[in-house]
Amino acid sequence: MTAAAAQLPDSLVLDGELVVWDTAAGHLSFEALQRRAAARGRTAAALAAKTPAFFIAFDALQIDGTVLLALPYRERRRRLEVLFASRALTTPWTLCPMTTDPATATDWMEHWTSVPGVEGIVLKNLSQSYRPGVRGWTKVRRRNTTEAVIGAITGTMVHPQLLLLGRHDETGRLRPVGRTVLLSPAAARELAAHLIPAGSGHPWTGASFSSAWGTRDVLDTTLVEPELVAEISADTSVDRGGVYRHPIRYARLRLDAAIEDVPQFSGARPGAARGRV
Repeated sequence: MTAAAAQLPDSLVLDGELVVWDTAAGHLSFEALQRRAAARGRTAAALAAKTPAFFIAFDALQIDGTVLLALPYRERRRRLEVLFASRALTTPWTLCPMTTDPATATDWMEHWTSVPGVEGIVLKNLSQSYRPGVRGWTKVRRRNTTEAVIGAITGTMVHPQLLLLGRHDETGRLRPVGRTVLLSPAAARELAAHLIPAGSGHPWTGASFSSAWGTRDVLDTTLVEPELVAEISADTSVDRGGVYRHPIRYARLRLDAAIEDVPQFSGARPGAARGRV
């Protein structure tokens, strides 16, 4: 990226996102981006060659020293497009696509989000100025309905608060895949009537689960017999370890489904559960 910066004019400020494409897996990789950000020296150079980074430009905040924050988005976007065209910017610089056509946006939402790492689309007001520190846009994430096994809870058996979910891998081992947001009172009552405390030999015995992505805070969990299937709603952001990066929405208890009916764990085999859910 440093060498590629020579393509850019001075006094330029862009709003965008760094991404890394995992060629072997065929999708964007947040984990690879984290490794790139933390690497130094020879390791950084090796990773740059193996997993190159790309910058996706969303907005132009300053061009040729002229601050554009007060301009409406439609004008900032026009100047951003002129910048890319006049400089003939290519890899690793990428102009984020934009449309005002609802049908096109719907098509992007339905098809582009099938690529892991592409979560959805962002909506911006064409007349809006850029307001630093204020979220002036709306992200619409694609969400899929699927199933997972309930392996643990927070709260109590009588009043569960959220669920820790898993899926079995090809060896039959239950792997953590994510956690839900806080349960509604009705969902908590429904689950409390069916949860059973775990006996000996639970596959997550001794494991710990972080309270949020990238934190060291650990949830106070209670293991339950991994025999119940939950129907869930989750977005498409899944890391290479097969774990949902964002919290999951609990939909309902699937008493008509067996754990064998749950989709198989599809991520790379992780080490411990710590910090993964």
